[in-house]
Amino acid sequence: MTTAITGEHTMATQQTQQTPQTDTDGEAASARRRTVALRRRLAAQLLFELVLPLGSYYGLRAAGAGQWLSMAVSGLLLLPWIVYGIVRQRRVEAMAVFTLSLVVVGTLLSLITGSPRVLMIRDSWLTAAIGLWVLGTLLTRRPFIMTASRGIVIAKVGEAGLVEWEARWDTEPMFRHHLRLVTAVWGAVFLLDAVLRVVLAYTIPVDSFPLTSTVLWLVMLGGLLTWHNWYLTRHGMKL
Repeated sequence: MTTAITGEHTMATQQTQQTPQTDTDGEAASARRRTVALRRRLAAQLLFELVLPLGSYYGLRAAGAGQWLSMAVSGLLLLPWIVYGIVRQRRVEAMAVFTLSLVVVGTLLSLITGSPRVLMIRDSWLTAAIGLWVLGTLLTRRPFIMTASRGIVIAKVGEAGLVEWEARWDTEPMFRHHLRLVTAVWGAVFLLDAVLRVVLAYTIPVDSFPLTSTVLWLVMLGGLLTWHNWYLTRHGMKL
């Protein structure tokens, strides 16, 4: 009996000692899966929102299609991607509906006017609206950058870490200050992009606009993300 009890105690002790390691391994594997899923989602967005529209425009132009048709088709190619996102998430988001409406309205207006430049400024409406919405979240308890970072926080520290991270909003004034400042910068960059796109739409050749505007956005986004990471690291906000 004593031997049996001792053996059971030893096994229980070994299981207790092994559990933290098992839990750690499980959390690490889960974090890796979330990171891979996040990277795949970002790669899909890059493909369907940048590469495909840009490639289709210049592909159609090379095949002899007109500027208006090439611009319209490249914009309409976004529709299946947006619809897929709605079906996959099983809910209709306001931003998805707004984007769909801009594509449709912009295409109809350009059809009436016959001007491809009307299509060119369609994205400006979207980035301007996003910029205003981002700035508008400064008036709420959860500014844009806080809600937008949830997926990244979960990927790095898990659900429990997310709860602790969000709890800092109620207890740390500097945490709130930093998130509000970063949110304000993101909103300002979106508005600046909208203004620059309009300027480009009416000052450069039509065929140069898709590539130029895409490069402009990538440069601005790259600069924004670089500043974002630098700021969070400098102020101890980096996870």
